[in-house]
Amino acid sequence: MRKSTAQSRSRVKAFLIIGLCLPVGAVLFLWLLTMPNVSALRATNPTVTALMEARQAQAEAQGHIVGRHWIWVPLSRISPYLSQAVVTAEDASFFTHEGFDWEGIKDAALYNLDAGKLKRGGSTITQQLAKNLYLSSERSLLRKARETLITRSLEHHLTKERILEVYLNVAEWGQGVYGAEAAARHHFKKSSHNLTADEAAWLAAILPSPRRYDPLRKTTALARRHDRILKRITRGSPQSPQLEPEPKSEPDSEPELEPDQHSAESPVQEQAGDYNESPTSR
Repeated sequence: MRKSTAQSRSRVKAFLIIGLCLPVGAVLFLWLLTMPNVSALRATNPTVTALMEARQAQAEAQGHIVGRHWIWVPLSRISPYLSQAVVTAEDASFFTHEGFDWEGIKDAALYNLDAGKLKRGGSTITQQLAKNLYLSSERSLLRKARETLITRSLEHHLTKERILEVYLNVAEWGQGVYGAEAAARHHFKKSSHNLTADEAAWLAAILPSPRRYDPLRKTTALARRHDRILKRITRGSPQSPQLEPEPKSEPDSEPELEPDQHSAESPVQEQAGDYNESPTSR
């Protein structure tokens, strides 16, 4: 009798486990099937990003019309000052980690614990690119899991230079302003190739809150962040900035700079005096 009862319980447990695992497995299988084809980015530029679509949807819901200012340029046509400033400000360990900065994550967690709320995420440039390109702004474990898988895929399929190139070309730098070239023209009326160290530091400084500082408002908090970035990128030989890892920077604790965004091809032809265009793919 006891043996029969034990067997019945075992069967019930097995059915329950199977009943739970089958739908979960089916969801995971469908989820994996819908993962983006990251390897395509090795040779093709994205034509739109999830962040751009989200911003457009937000504007339409509010009855606004927001233009999209976007010109794709290769990394070689972006000022080395800007490349170095962004790496310094956003992800000092970019060239040495494999997609995740565990020290940065730990520091962010400790900061959030002290602050009593989630204010800093410790995301790397690769993680920010994954969110920018493919993900919504919702905060959930499922979205975080997708971000993790996409981040690993980006690091596996793309070189660090290509990841940085794509990031610099899709990052939000103002109201409807995306990418380094449009940002340079919008804020400084010049090409991204001609940005000075000072201008590059300002653009890197506003990345956590690009729409809040559009037009460029040089507040005290922003100026302090700019000065820290400028000091690091001009250390040594300011005339020849190097695209290499910088010492890990101290996290920016100023509340005014809380984020409001998710922060080898042939050259693209520009239209003189007009930068309201989308990128072309090779």
